Order: sequence, then C-alpha cells, then structure tokens
Amino acid sequence: MNRLPFAIPGRFWRGNLHTHSSSSDGQLGPAETVAWYRDHGYDFVALTDHFVRRFGYPITDTRPFRTGGFTTVIGAELHAPRTEAGNLWHMVAVGLPLDFAVPEPGETAPQLAARAARSGAFVVVAHPAYYGLTVADVLTVDAAHALEIYNGASALAYEMGDSSHILDALISGGRRIDACATDDAHFGHPEFPEYPDHGLGWVEVRAEENDPEALVAALRAGHFYASEGPKLLDVSSDADEAVISTSPVMKVIVSGRSEQYECRYGVDLTETRVPLKVFRNGSFEVDPYHGSYVRITVVDAHGKRAWTNPIWLG
Repeated sequence: MNRLPFAIPGRFWRGNLHTHSSSSDGQLGPAETVAWYRDHGYDFVALTDHFVRRFGYPITDTRPFRTGGFTTVIGAELHAPRTEAGNLWHMVAVGLPLDFAVPEPGETAPQLAARAARSGAFVVVAHPAYYGLTVADVLTVDAAHALEIYNGASALAYEMGDSSHILDALISGGRRIDACATDDAHFGHPEFPEYPDHGLGWVEVRAEENDPEALVAALRAGHFYASEGPKLLDVSSDADEAVISTSPVMKVIVSGRSEQYECRYGVDLTETRVPLKVFRNGSFEVDPYHGSYVRITVVDAHGKRAWTNPIWLG
C-alpha cells in the first residue's frame, strides 16, 4: 500500500478547507470565522471566499489571525464556465498567493485549476453531488488533487453532501484523485439559519509542523484522511492483509473496483484485520492499465464516517 500517511514523520493536524466569511456570502467577519475554528479544537482553517466579480474577487488575508498554536491557509473558491449541466464550476484552492490574478475572459475551469495548481495550491473539486457535476466534468480538470467526498453544508441543507459514488466512478476508471471532507461553512446560511453548518467535516493532515507551507505540501502529497467524527489512528499492510486501527467504530469497509468489498461489523472495533486477496486477484480480472486499489471507510455508533484516500496496490 502506498502513500499512507500514518508512518511518516510528524503528527496529524485537524483543519477545515472550505469556509466562507463576510468577504463573500458568509455571515461572520473573517476574524470571527477564524476564531470559531481556533476555539473549537482545530489546528488550522482556510477561508475560501467566492472568487467572483460580485464580491470583488476576494482572497481573504487571514495572516493576522494566526497564533502560536493555530494557523490559517490562504485560499479561495474559484469559479469558471461551465459544467455539463450549464453551471459555474466550484473549485476550492488552498495555498493560493494573495495576488492570484482574476480569471481572464474565456478562461475555462481546467485552465483556472491548472493555474491555481501551478501557483502552489491544493485544488479540490467542491461538492460534486450538490450541483450535478458529472464524472466527465471532473475528468477535464487534470490539475485537481482531490474532490469533496463529503460537504457538510450540502448534507445539512439538501441531503446531497456525499459524493463517494463520483469518487468511485473516477478511480475505477483509473483517475488518481484524493478525497477530503469539508464544512463549506457560512455561519448562518439564509436557507437554514437554525442549523450550524460548521464542525461537520474536516481533514487530518500529517505534517511535521502546523505551518501553512507544510500543510499544503502534505495535502498535495495525499498525506491526509477525511472525517466527520472517527479517528484513523493507523493503517498498515503486508502482502496479505490490512490492519486498521481506529477510535471505536461499528463498521469497517474496505472497497475496491466493481463488486470488491470486505466488511467487518462489531461493537467498539478498534483494530480490524482485512485480507487483501480479493483486491489483488479476486474473482474479477484486474485491468493492469487502471490498476487495483482499495479505499477504507469506517463508521461509528452515531453514523459518522472517516475515509482514507484511495490506496493503489502496486
């Protein structure tokens, strides 16, 4: 199993990558928004206000809100024409320079994503299930490092927060792309003001320092996992099985291409061993071009999930 973050130097840092402030359509100012995450056990946050003309193309400068134990990463939610459904694209870019240029007339989503990635940013396809993004859409954006497997605001408001089916379709076809969970917080969205749209989904990033550059480098390298509750403490393997150590969960699912699954169920599972033979060989012929992979989902007693990135076997 490659690219697993658990054994590399450093520790996990908890952060939200998709957040809005009053610099665009969020309800709180940047300082208040950052303060909520700092005061609720997060190690970092990225404010990703909508980078569109309506709001003056903001890239919110959050450097003044960094403290000794908490940091911020500069970012924005980028938009460009048009998806197959005719909508503007939504792409989160974390680690942007403050002087990132506004889109040129006619700049497409693939071009905008590539420009953001060249600037050093970690580029995420935002909430695909929410606005009807297709697999064909995502395949055009070669520069995207990840997509949101879970978007808290979309789940809260519309029951459209889970995009795991799009991830599976992509990686089954050979597209190597990671998966993150986010809030997409607005702190009082007009459509559901009575429900908190923050603290719902996050990433745990493995890095040696809680430093913006180190965090972005780790994200781009895939050294993270996504969660809405459970902790993944360790995932390791040999040729025959994976060993998955977690906070207490009731379900561990290892999934691969097509109908390849291994599931384990119990009460307060904390160490789970799962054979890998079906994913390497199994009853289905593995296309050597697309490759064989697994990804791991765990579910706790409250129905909250955590997800590894796709893990490519060989």
